[in-house]
Amino acid sequence: MKQLEPGAKATMSFKVNGNMVEVEVSAGDRLIDVLREGLRLTGAKEGCGIGECGACTVLLDGRAVNSCLVPAMQAEGREVETVEGLAKDGRLHPLQEAFIEHTAVQCGFCTPGMLMSAAALIRENPHPTREEIARAISGNLCRCTGYHQIISAIEDAARRMSQERFDRSRLESSGPAVTEDLGGSSDEHRHK
Repeated sequence: MKQLEPGAKATMSFKVNGNMVEVEVSAGDRLIDVLREGLRLTGAKEGCGIGECGACTVLLDGRAVNSCLVPAMQAEGREVETVEGLAKDGRLHPLQEAFIEHTAVQCGFCTPGMLMSAAALIRENPHPTREEIARAISGNLCRCTGYHQIISAIEDAARRMSQERFDRSRLESSGPAVTEDLGGSSDEHRHK
């Protein structure tokens, strides 16, 4: 990791939500500063600023971290995932869908951090128990919903994601679909 002298600036590059980015950082910048101010990715929130509330949780090389505690330069050459990267192709991530369906969102301030901690958990442990979920989000504070709905949402999302993986593997193992060779496009075939 590069060390910057106080007051110095440097350009760093890293991957954010699958895209390489280059940003100028100052010696005292934290990862949350670069994400929110430099890249305008405002999903990660700054709550306490001392790593106690988890509102700023992002994934750094797949592990949940408090971005308010990570010096920006520590992300150089690494991969960062934020809540903005969860939805794909206009479709919410199963965790996001489950949070909505289980009413696990109220003011929404803690939600991005909760989602990222849950995403890290499910990647590492696709079938977590309620106790394992509670432990995984123990660094994320919520003052609105309590934790029952949040834990139920994560449990439900893990179940859905597991079912999707099972369905996909069954589909892939059944082999390619048998199609009739029409000898060209359907228009060509019709005019013969």
